[in-house]
Amino acid sequence: MSTNEMRKSDGTHRVVITGMGSVSPAGIGVMPLWSAVKEGRCCIGKVTKFDASGFAGSVAAEIPDFDPVACGFSKKEARRFAPFVQYAIVAADEAMAQSGLCAEEGDACRMACVWGSGIGGLEELEKGCITLHEKGAKRVNPLFIPTMIENMAAGNLSIRYGLKGDCLSIVTACATGSHCVGEAYRLIRHGYADAALAGGSEESISPICLAGFGNLGALTKAEDPTRAAMPFDVNRSGFVPGEGAGALVLESLEHATARGARILAEVAGFGSTGDAFHMTAPDPSGEGIVRAMRQALSEGGFALEDVGHLNAHGTSTHANDATESAALRVLLGEKGREVPVTSVKGTVGHTLGAAGALEAIVCALSVSESVVPPTVGTTQVDPECGVNVVTGRALEGCEQKVALSNSLGFGGHNASLAIAPYRGLS
Repeated sequence: MSTNEMRKSDGTHRVVITGMGSVSPAGIGVMPLWSAVKEGRCCIGKVTKFDASGFAGSVAAEIPDFDPVACGFSKKEARRFAPFVQYAIVAADEAMAQSGLCAEEGDACRMACVWGSGIGGLEELEKGCITLHEKGAKRVNPLFIPTMIENMAAGNLSIRYGLKGDCLSIVTACATGSHCVGEAYRLIRHGYADAALAGGSEESISPICLAGFGNLGALTKAEDPTRAAMPFDVNRSGFVPGEGAGALVLESLEHATARGARILAEVAGFGSTGDAFHMTAPDPSGEGIVRAMRQALSEGGFALEDVGHLNAHGTSTHANDATESAALRVLLGEKGREVPVTSVKGTVGHTLGAAGALEAIVCALSVSESVVPPTVGTTQVDPECGVNVVTGRALEGCEQKVALSNSLGFGGHNASLAIAPYRGLS
C-alpha cells in the first residue's frame, strides 16, 4: 500500500488517528503518560485506597489525586458515574478536543463509539452487595445496574458527544482496549462509519479485585514498587494492577482530510484471534498471537522486515512474557531476537481493559516521533524469552514503517494493532 494513496489497495478506507486522550497513573493527559513512559519513570506505589495489608499484593498503579469535581463533573455526576465512566469521559474529552471532531458539524449517524472495560463498576458492585447484605433489598441504589454495568461508558460517551452510529461495548478482559480500537478501525475501513471514538477504561484497584487476582497467583508480592512490575525479566513475579482510560479518535483518511484535521498516525491493520486453549493461561506455543500479528501486518500491506518494534502486552507474569516472546520469534524468525520490544507495564502497571488503548497511544507516539521507550523495572532479560527488550534509556531516532501493539486476555483473546507513522499525501 502506498502512503500516497487515499485508500488501501483493495479499495477499503485508510484509517487515521486524529485525537488521543489519557487518564493514567502518570496523571491526566497524554503528555504526562508519554513523558513518564519515554523517560522511564515508575508510577507504581503502595495501595492507598484501602488497607491492603491482608492481601497477596500491596502495590498498585493508582491515578494520583483524581478528583471528579476538579475534572469538571458536578457532584450529582460524580455520584452517578462510576469511576471507570469518569475516567472514560476525561480521556475522551481530551481526544475529542484534539481531533476537533463535532457530531453537530457532520453526519452524527456516521460517527461510532466503541468503548469497553474489562470488569466495569467494581466499586458500585461492592457497595451494592454490602448494602443488600447489611440493610436489605429496598436500600440498594435504584441506579445500581446502570451505574455499574460495563456498557455504560460507551453509552454515556455517545450521549455526551451525540455519536449516533454504532454504539458498541466489547469485553475481552485485558485485550478489551485493543479490540475496541480494532473494531472501530474495521467499521471505518469497511465503510460503516466515517469516524469513531474508541478506547477502554478500568477501575481495578479495589479489595475484591486484588483479592481475586491475588488468590489466583497473578499479582506480584514484591513490596518495592520499582521492582514490582518487571516485564520479561528473569526475576518477574506477577503483574501490578493499574487503572485509567485511553481514548482515540479514528477517522477515514478521506473524512479527516476533507475537514482539515491534523493526523497523528495511522492504524494500518488489525488482527484478532482466539487460543481455544485455557481460561487463564495463554497457549504456550503462541500460535494465536502469531496469527493475530500476521493478520495485522497483512492488512497494512507490510512485510515482516518492516516491523520497527513491538509494544508488547508484557504483563510481567512468567506465562505471558514467555509466550509472547515465543510468538515474536516464530513471526520474525531470528530477526525476532533483534526487533526492539517494550512494555509500559513497569511505568503504569497493568490497566486491564484500558491497557490496549493506552498502549495504542504510546505506540502511535513512538512511531510518529521515532522513539522506542524503555521497559521500566526490567534489568536482566530472561534468556528463556530471548527478545530484545529495551531497558535503561529510550531508543531515539528509530524511524519505523510500522509497529505492532499486542494485547492478550483471559479466555484466550488475542489482539494486535499495526500502527504506522502518517507520511501525508502527495
